[in-house]
Amino acid sequence: MDNPDSNTNSRSMMEPPNSWCHPAHKVHRFVALILMCFLCFGSYFCYDTPGALADNFKSDSSLNTSQFALLYSIYSWPNVVLCFIGGYLIDRYFGVRLGTIIYMSILFVGAVVFAFGVYINKFWLMILGRFIFGIGGESLQVAVNNYVVLWFKGKELNMVFGLQLSFSRFGSTVNFWVMEPIYRWVAHYYGGYERLGVTLFLASLTCLGSLICGLILGWMDHRAEKILERSEEHANEPPFRLLDVLNFKTVFWLVSVICVAYYLAIFPFIALGKLFFERKFDFSPQDANTVNSMVYFLSAALSPFFGILIDKTGRNVTWVILSIITTIGSHFLLAFTFVNPYVGVVSKNSYFLIFLL
Repeated sequence: MDNPDSNTNSRSMMEPPNSWCHPAHKVHRFVALILMCFLCFGSYFCYDTPGALADNFKSDSSLNTSQFALLYSIYSWPNVVLCFIGGYLIDRYFGVRLGTIIYMSILFVGAVVFAFGVYINKFWLMILGRFIFGIGGESLQVAVNNYVVLWFKGKELNMVFGLQLSFSRFGSTVNFWVMEPIYRWVAHYYGGYERLGVTLFLASLTCLGSLICGLILGWMDHRAEKILERSEEHANEPPFRLLDVLNFKTVFWLVSVICVAYYLAIFPFIALGKLFFERKFDFSPQDANTVNSMVYFLSAALSPFFGILIDKTGRNVTWVILSIITTIGSHFLLAFTFVNPYVGVVSKNSYFLIFLL
């Protein structure tokens, strides 16, 4: 009796390249790109739920500023080393498909644990949930970058990285737009810290949606690997070793330092931005979320276009220097003047150029 799997594979191998079902076809690659974009949507959405509900955490869960800031910093602690280890595990053991599903599952579990900790008002459980969430968060981005490089080559890369970044940042933008209305709707049925926990449970569903996208993309990539014979192309490549880190070029370490220093200026500001705009500019919670979300919204809208521009000009370092200078000016406006905060926030949006380097 014939093996049904072999029949399926033979039919796939015979799929004409001009068919949209063929992995090399533009439509097929576009569908894969859309799935890649939504892989990180849930991660970025849930990452900024504390920022969008900052005053609610203080009133419902009775968190002080130090405890609230810890919800963000605990996310970064595991990624000091685990982001590198996560990439190593993808290269050496998991592969991009299994690695994506594992890290996305960790993200979803972390989001649910965090929501449950808020629901029962246990701070240690909130911290545990954010820690688990952090284990999967940045490692997932490494896996998505692997997918992008597998499916897109050459001068497409910056544009595709920009588009993928746009959708990811749009997750944070949507979070700042909708979490306050969702919280008010849940408040009709729950009270106290329970309404905040239920709101976060609903937010965690975005991670479940991203996990489903990861499963579909994994199936598509498995099929593409067989049809395009990608495994044979990479069969002769030497495996990555931890000692290879010693051979990384100086440019890599300089870029790493730039990203670390830039993160220190951007993400702590976004974490506490809602409270900052409420107190300094007397904004309402929804208005404060709106202006805070502009950092993500404009980067989501402009990243693909600047990706194309960088592809055309090739002046990566010039763009990075320009973005750093602009960001310093925007922080000066926000900190030391009472100029309309939209001016400072909009000028801050050059930060996404760092990610396109």
